[in-house]
Amino acid sequence: MEKKKAPGVVADINVTPMVDVMLVLLIIFMVVTPMLSKGVTVDMVKTNNPIPMANADKEDAIIAAITRDGKVYLSPGVKLMPADQLPSAVKDLLANRLDKTVYIKADRRARYEKVVEVVDNLRAAGVDQLGLLTELVDQKRAAAAPAQ
Repeated sequence: MEKKKAPGVVADINVTPMVDVMLVLLIIFMVVTPMLSKGVTVDMVKTNNPIPMANADKEDAIIAAITRDGKVYLSPGVKLMPADQLPSAVKDLLANRLDKTVYIKADRRARYEKVVEVVDNLRAAGVDQLGLLTELVDQKRAAAAPAQ
């Protein structure tokens, strides 16, 4: 009786498992990436001399965002709420904090009336430290734009 020989060693790389893993990672990143954006995106007012507010970038910073159409969102949690409900929500968020600063991020085309309403409601909640978030004017664009 003859002994059967084992098949020869395969020297090729099997890339199928690697492709499977890469596709799973791609799907995970595609799903998670939109969740990483913090708060609501608004087109903020541009100024020549903004004051840096590093604490506004913290994950637990309290930010009231006002969109162009006048909707008010409160972060953390990005909750849409009417401006008159801000005092109770902000009081709950400020309850056990040392830093009682609330930041306002308003769209530059938002109605001034809506911004004042949010400020009034934050003051009614007992907030005495407000930070108004702005962006730096792009000096290259400002120089290229014609004077109006």
